[in-house]
Amino acid sequence: MEIEGKIIYNLGETSGTSKAGRAWKKHEYVLETQDTYPRKVYFDFFGERADQYPLEVGDVVRLSFDIDSREYNGRWYTSISGWKAEKLTPGMPQTAPAAAPATAAAPATPPAPAAPDFGSDETDDLPF
Repeated sequence: MEIEGKIIYNLGETSGTSKAGRAWKKHEYVLETQDTYPRKVYFDFFGERADQYPLEVGDVVRLSFDIDSREYNGRWYTSISGWKAEKLTPGMPQTAPAAAPATAAAPATPPAPAAPDFGSDETDDLPF
C-alpha cells in the first residue's frame, strides 16, 4: 500500500535486544496526509530500514507500507510498517504523472456546421 504526506513528527529511534539475543532497532514517525481532511498516520521502519530511510520533519514523502494486526490477551493491535520512503519535491504533482510536452502543433480543425434553425412553430404536435 502507499500513502503520501508530510512528516510532522520524528519520534526517534528505539533499540534493544530480543530474548534470543539479537539486536533490533526501529525508527518511528508521524505522517500527515495533504488531503481536504488531513489524516495523521503513525508508522515505523524496523531493522536495517531504520537507517536506510532517514526522514526529517517537513519532508514530503510517498510511503510504501504493510499493515499488520495481531491479538494479545484478547485485544487487537495494528501496526503500520514502512518498507520504502520516496522523498517528493514540494509542488510536484503527487498523484498524477507530469504530462508529456507536445512535439508538434495539432492541425486546426474546421468549425462544425451550425445547426439548422427551424424556428418556433406553434402548430408543432410533438408530445415533448
